[in-house]
Amino acid sequence: MTDISVRSVEAPEIGQQVILAIDTSLGTSVAVGSAGGVTEVSSDDPRGHAEVIGTLIERAFAEHGVSPQLVTHVVAGMGPGPFTGLRVGIAAANAFAFGRGLATLPLVSHDAAVLEALESGATAGVRIVQDAKRRELFVTDYRSLDWAGIPERAAEPHLAPRAGFESVANELWPERLPAAALVRLAARHLAAGRAFAPEHALYLRLPDVMQPRAPKPVTP
Repeated sequence: MTDISVRSVEAPEIGQQVILAIDTSLGTSVAVGSAGGVTEVSSDDPRGHAEVIGTLIERAFAEHGVSPQLVTHVVAGMGPGPFTGLRVGIAAANAFAFGRGLATLPLVSHDAAVLEALESGATAGVRIVQDAKRRELFVTDYRSLDWAGIPERAAEPHLAPRAGFESVANELWPERLPAAALVRLAARHLAAGRAFAPEHALYLRLPDVMQPRAPKPVTP
């Protein structure tokens, strides 16, 4: 079994809500938040998303001590991330939400990765960089937190070639995208009446496996 890590963080913004968040854009991370706190259960395995997602969801509820039947909101990290991994988390979030009769709330995964850095006082902007393979990087630039405590992007998530890439002072290469931060951000979006992210996943490029082309017509 892949190594699994568990951590708890304070989240006073949650209030009386029970929020489940799932992200598989980099590793696999699941978090459940309620009553002022969040429990996050994660695996850093870059490939075993489908194998561990069910275990992580079950364990997150058990560690947090709350029933899945009490969930009021379901959050999905929408990337950027690779096609194969990212869709596992989105599908899991959609399936759970459907079973509870809820809508899935989409958020940009890099917003979660930058939250703690901005809360710690980074003042010159922060860049999130993630290995996108094939000599490319997923990159998102941020200014600061807005009045609602939500990260403000200076540039939207985009692909950048690794060759010639220039680093900046406040640059972070996260090992995983923290679902606990997605829970906290969702609570802030709800409290402020802010719109969530678009519902489409941020693959940023076509999947490695392409649809086959139509066969050539047979000529007599």
